This record gives sequence, C-alpha cells and structure tokens, in this order.
Amino acid sequence: MWNHKAWTGRFLPQSLPAKERLRAYAGWCNAVEGNTTFYATPARTTVATWAQQTGPGFRFVVKVPKVVTHERRFAGVEAEMRAFLDALEPLGERAVLWTQLPGSFGPSEVDALGRFLRRLPADRRRAVEVRHPGFFTDGGSAALLERALAGVDAEWVPFDTTVFFQSPPVSEAEQDAWAKKPRLPRRTRALTDQPIVRYLGRDSVEDTVTGWRPWTEVVAGWLREGRSPTVFLHTPDNVDAPTLARRFHDEVRVLVPGLEALPEPEPVEPATLF
Repeated sequence: MWNHKAWTGRFLPQSLPAKERLRAYAGWCNAVEGNTTFYATPARTTVATWAQQTGPGFRFVVKVPKVVTHERRFAGVEAEMRAFLDALEPLGERAVLWTQLPGSFGPSEVDALGRFLRRLPADRRRAVEVRHPGFFTDGGSAALLERALAGVDAEWVPFDTTVFFQSPPVSEAEQDAWAKKPRLPRRTRALTDQPIVRYLGRDSVEDTVTGWRPWTEVVAGWLREGRSPTVFLHTPDNVDAPTLARRFHDEVRVLVPGLEALPEPEPVEPATLF
C-alpha cells in the first residue's frame, strides 16, 4: 500500500524512488498490512529492504500466500511455506503471520487450521482472519476456533465492516467494496497481548470517524490492560487512509494520554513544473 498512486505528492514525495517509499510511509504509520504476499512470495532481498527502511518498532502483518490458505487448504504446502518463511526472515519478530481464510472455510475445518498453526515457527506471532458466518453466529463454533488459536497464542483478527454496510454504496469505489468485502458482525474480544483490528469506513470522513468510535474505547481498554494493539484503518479507495489512521491514534491518546505519539512524517514538497 505504500506504493498507492493516490498518495504520491500528498503523503509521499513525488520524486521518491519506489525502493524508498516504505521509509516515507513509516513516517506516517508504524505498521503495515502485507497484502501482496497473498499473491506471490517476495524475494528475500526485497524483504531485507523493508527491514532496512523501518525502525525496530515497526510492525508487518504479512498475509500467508493464497496457495496455502485458499487453493490447497493447508494440504501439501510444505515447500511453499518454507519459501515464504525464508523470505520473511529479515523481518524477524516484527512480522506477524496473518492467515486470512475464505468465507467457505468453516468450523468443520478448524482442526486443519490448528495443525497448520502448530507447525509454524514458535518464535513467529500468528493471527487468523475467518469469514465464515458460523464463527460469528454460533457460540460453539466460536469457542472451537478460540481454543485452537489459544493453543498456539494466535490472535483472531476482526475485519469490521458493519459501518460500511449500514447504507448502500454511493461511489464506484464503494460499489466495488460492497461486492467484495465480508458482511459479518463486529467482534471486539482479544485473545493475546497483541490484538489486531481491521476496520473499513466509507467515502465520507464523518461516517468513517463516527463508525470507529466504539473501537477507540475498545483499544483504549486494551492499552490499559497492558496489551499492545495494532489497528488498520481502511476506506473504499484508501485515499486518505494515512491521515485517518493518525486521527484515530490521536483519539485513542485522548483516552490514554501515556500512549506514544506516531512519528512525524517528512515534508512533502509541492509539485512543480520544472
């Protein structure tokens, strides 16, 4: 996402080479979702540049490849996972292994998920995002998943789209998200000391901010308990996502004054003709 075209000239300098854009992004936010790894495992040398561009406190929540989670459903994926884990090694403990599962992955497959999670390196944090409605509407299925995750100290990642689906889409970006994003109940229970939240707002900044207000209270509560949460703020086009993320962080700091401020981004020079 640090290569998002809409951010060039606003959050990232116009002339900045692609290999330095993560460094500039890290001046705005201190965590990133690694979504591209879902489609292809990056070269280890590429990941090494990610590590070099970010400080020791910067977090990477990196999605496990789709061949593992969606295509083979954890069966016969040893070679692919070895390559993936080797590529991520330069990030060390800063990388969270994010297993995002399709909506068709239901409670009957939790055992397969548990076996997969247990085989991951013990020193790597694990996080799982499920989208099957059964995990959210059936208490037994939710408890089954929680037990599997607790056994390996893995977090259940909620993707909160409740505000987004409260009213019909009003733009092309919202229509696209309407067709693709999961429609599930909000979940606010943390399982580990490092909970992760994904939140999707609307094109409207006002609606987006109003919709995240329950999360400021939840996140503040986690911080008071000594947890260290990571929150990702999205909108359908993500055009203003960095400023929205910083606004959310500021609202949580009002509730938890001891929370450290985000870094100061480097100045972005206005575009010129010459």
